[in-house]
Amino acid sequence: MADNGDDEDHYRIKEGDYVVLKRGDIYKSVQILPKKKVIFEKQWIFLDNVVGCLYGNTFEIRSGGGLQLQNTKTTESPPDSKVAGTDNRNIIDDGKSQKLTKDDIEKLKDQGLKGQEIIQQLIENSATFSNKTEYAQDKYIKKKKKKYENTVTVLRPTCRILAMMYHGREPGKICHLRYDTLAQMLTLANIHANSKVLVFETCAGLVLGSIMERMGGHGTVVQMFPGGGPVRAGVESFGFPAHFYETLHEFPICHLNALEAGILDTFAKAPDAGEKESNMTAEEEDVLPGADPQGDSPEEQRMETVSADDKVQDQKKQEEEKRREAKAQEKKVKQEEKQRKLAAAAARLDGRNADGLVIASRFHPCPVLLRLLRFLSPSRPFVVYSQYLEPLIECYTKLKEQGGAVSLKLTDTWLRHYQVLPNRTHPRLLMSGGGGYLLSGTTVAPEPPAGSTPSEEPAPKRQKLKATEG
Repeated sequence: MADNGDDEDHYRIKEGDYVVLKRGDIYKSVQILPKKKVIFEKQWIFLDNVVGCLYGNTFEIRSGGGLQLQNTKTTESPPDSKVAGTDNRNIIDDGKSQKLTKDDIEKLKDQGLKGQEIIQQLIENSATFSNKTEYAQDKYIKKKKKKYENTVTVLRPTCRILAMMYHGREPGKICHLRYDTLAQMLTLANIHANSKVLVFETCAGLVLGSIMERMGGHGTVVQMFPGGGPVRAGVESFGFPAHFYETLHEFPICHLNALEAGILDTFAKAPDAGEKESNMTAEEEDVLPGADPQGDSPEEQRMETVSADDKVQDQKKQEEEKRREAKAQEKKVKQEEKQRKLAAAAARLDGRNADGLVIASRFHPCPVLLRLLRFLSPSRPFVVYSQYLEPLIECYTKLKEQGGAVSLKLTDTWLRHYQVLPNRTHPRLLMSGGGGYLLSGTTVAPEPPAGSTPSEEPAPKRQKLKATEG
């Protein structure tokens, strides 16, 4: 019974969890915090009431921004029978068929009517609803539900949902990476638990988080990043537990030359002790000008009159010095932690035995790919994503020229949604123009240069010649 309780708690929303709010095709990632206002679709809401509920539940937004769990029976369409017409040829869309005005609808909202009740009022006051075909009536109800039903669904964040969220809201942040392309990348790179994967991405951490989710907290992920530090905004939205981050390491790509040359400095540099001591002695002399008093001279008596002000200034100086020392100590601790992480990542790269490589960046992928392929073991997969075709063609040509990779494939992903309804199944009118391009392949051991090592194969046996007569 305890195991069943633990499993059920895993599917319940807890305080501090990251969740995804959904309404229609709109998604937003937020964190559950007590008494925190969240703006979603131009509405202020509070997420306190969702704590303890199951993921996937739908909530109604009440007045004041509170959420109430929606009854599943209210989500269904009205059970009353519909009177439908045969066609829509005699219906004229002149804007006069609806008797309710905008002010009347606002009054209904002020009276506390729910979205389903408002839709029923709109149907009853429509002069042309009964003349529409059954399909047109369903389309009308669906359109009004989207406008007047004040509900929100709380989902557990996954790589698919977050990819759809980013692609719908801010596709430029993820290099216009579509979720079906992301799924192909994870498959082509053979991402699985207990593997060592190299990642170079500038997609707000979406690709990195998807790899960590697929590995399940087992294995090693080394993130190569440009600039001063890695960007992991998307990784936080996954809400991984703490042990997932123990498998994540980071390494600046600008230090690859030093790592390959064996001159990478992974030791934290302590501040100059001599300079620090000289500064301290100078400050002590300023604070204590007379170390050996010789009596009460007239000059000392005049100094006593302003000693109170000097004490206040000395206290301020000491407090400021303490703050400086605390900042210096904090900076030193951060520097040591940074160097420790750098050394750990370098140790995992030194073996040159990574199991996979994933590149999805706004930078030109060719130099990055050629450099990082050296850290993969033979017979290991790699995949490169680019929004454009030309950079991947250059990578393909370079790999063909220098060797070291086989099974090179340059593919384009294509996705189209279908509407599946009775007697109305057809492709949707709008679709994504493109999901980017993928270059995938498998590494092989490079061939040694001719004449460098003697062949160890045994010499072929000489064939026996049969004696011939005559």
